[in-house]
Amino acid sequence: MIELERDRDVWTVTINRPDKANSLTHAMLSKLASIMEDAQNARAVILTGQGKVFSAGADLAEAGAGLAESEVWERLSGAIAALPGLSIAALNGTLAGGAMGMALACDLRISVASAKFFYPVMKLGFLPQPSDPARMVALIGPSRTKLILMGGQKITPDEALAFGLIDRIVPDADLLDHARLLAAETVAAAPKIAMGIKEMCAGTVQDTAQDIL
Repeated sequence: MIELERDRDVWTVTINRPDKANSLTHAMLSKLASIMEDAQNARAVILTGQGKVFSAGADLAEAGAGLAESEVWERLSGAIAALPGLSIAALNGTLAGGAMGMALACDLRISVASAKFFYPVMKLGFLPQPSDPARMVALIGPSRTKLILMGGQKITPDEALAFGLIDRIVPDADLLDHARLLAAETVAAAPKIAMGIKEMCAGTVQDTAQDIL
């Protein structure tokens, strides 16, 4: 249910459980985390899904049995955030619940026009995963984060783009091609330059510009 395609320096990871809205079991999340932990040498990683939904979040059969509060979500989002290469969430459809953490941890988020974005953990009696609110606040600010997490609002792609939750809306048929185009630009650059830019954008670079060059 988790597929990995390696095309030289670009890894494409696909959630393939469309009959269950790509809902995530513990085994699937563990597999995703392992792939991301192994992707340290990838120049770019694209994360997408099969079907009309990117992911509905936790598998309902496992959520109430502890999956909703498992540390595996943080393991996964932390591994994505730690990738030295460019990470792209190619959102083929609706993104809901804890699955939001994967997209929030990516460098870029592109989406089809039919997607919706919501995170209804409060209604279900759970807290969000620890790093998700902070990452969302960094993208869209505290008030809009509360609109989603506390106001329980479903956000349209146009709103998500205006908020800064996603970076671009693309036609369904062009989604993966566009993600690969973005990845190709990074792969074409010298690794030290591309990684240096990512570090500078994160505000963690310690080298001077001369050291990077």
